[in-house]
Amino acid sequence: MGVDVLLGLQWGDEGKGKIVDVLTPQYDIIARFQGGPNAGHTLEFEGIKHVLHTIPSGIFRDNVVNVIGNGVVIDPVILKKEIDQLENLNVNVRKKLLISKKAHLILPTHKLLDKASEIAKGKHKIGSTLKGIGPTYMDKTGRNGLRVGDINSKEFKEKYNQLKEKHFALLKDSSLIEDITSLETDFLKSINYLKEFDHIDSEHYLNNAAKEGKKILAEGAQGTLLDIDFGTYPFVTSSNTITAGTCTGLGIAPNKIDKIVGIFKAYCTRVGSGPFPSELDNTVGEQMRKIGNEFGATTGRERRCGWIDLPALKYAIMINGVTELSMMKADVLDSFEDIFVCTHYIQNGDKIDYFPFELSDKTQPVLKKIKGWNTDITKTSNEESFPKELSDYISFLEKELNTPISIVSVGPNRSETIVR
Repeated sequence: MGVDVLLGLQWGDEGKGKIVDVLTPQYDIIARFQGGPNAGHTLEFEGIKHVLHTIPSGIFRDNVVNVIGNGVVIDPVILKKEIDQLENLNVNVRKKLLISKKAHLILPTHKLLDKASEIAKGKHKIGSTLKGIGPTYMDKTGRNGLRVGDINSKEFKEKYNQLKEKHFALLKDSSLIEDITSLETDFLKSINYLKEFDHIDSEHYLNNAAKEGKKILAEGAQGTLLDIDFGTYPFVTSSNTITAGTCTGLGIAPNKIDKIVGIFKAYCTRVGSGPFPSELDNTVGEQMRKIGNEFGATTGRERRCGWIDLPALKYAIMINGVTELSMMKADVLDSFEDIFVCTHYIQNGDKIDYFPFELSDKTQPVLKKIKGWNTDITKTSNEESFPKELSDYISFLEKELNTPISIVSVGPNRSETIVR
């Protein structure tokens, strides 16, 4: 049995958590393959909204194993809080959660380095969540990092202190060092808590499960346009958010990957700094933000809103090898008489229909007007009852993207999901 992949095609916040939750009954294992607590996957059902930061989005379903893969970076403090919240809801996390020994740990000093870096950049800051993600991945590639498998070693404290001192040297005389005491106390308590969970050689576990016929869904975080290699660099995250990240983040061979589900919003959003050609920095964008409740699940920051961007979506589909699409938050466009689609860019005086080496604030969108449905679709229970304009919009996107849209989300709740 192969592995299916589910990931975001825009700048994150596409609604991956909801679709993983919806699809989980079809799978035996949900495995997160990259990112850290800078992600916020929101699920809503039974009138309650849940936000997951590190734990895979299949955790609420019974008889499903959830794996935090080796490509993930873990903040033990945040993970403990997340588990505590789930256990307060009577979710048996210990029974359903496995953690890769090779996943790297976010230290308190990683957060201080993250903050110091953003302060130093000033107006050129990237818009980091300040969760210590970037510095942790830097230590990983610099071969200095600490991993989950290290916490049971007798040398753990020594390794921890060595890395901490290295970070202090980088921070030099920064006043941020004063914040370390309380951060370190919470960190070491959470490390002891983390010892209570099952740590596994996840690459062996997942490949053996696939051989046994178990169905596995790999869950990505952030979005394709934030990929460290293929995103809008340098305004990106620190890991590979694309399908290839499944291979390195879980130890899954490329020929074991089957279906690849790409998630996108019916419009587009972005948190933090970076180019955004179709952004609506006006009352229309504000209307989208308000209706869509576009505020970061992790940071609470306002999301920048704009029309859907086809050159960027085509690029993301190509890079990931997407086999089917899920369109999210179609209901946010319910009250728009007309909606627009970015079909091309104007860059350096040229009209282009592809995602270039570098977007800039001067890149202009070429917009196509499409008649909106201007109808409440949140009570829609099947595709046949879609307003004609919505069906036309879906058909237009499928033709442009040359990929079928298999799921349309018409509201935030688990039940407000139409499988076509």
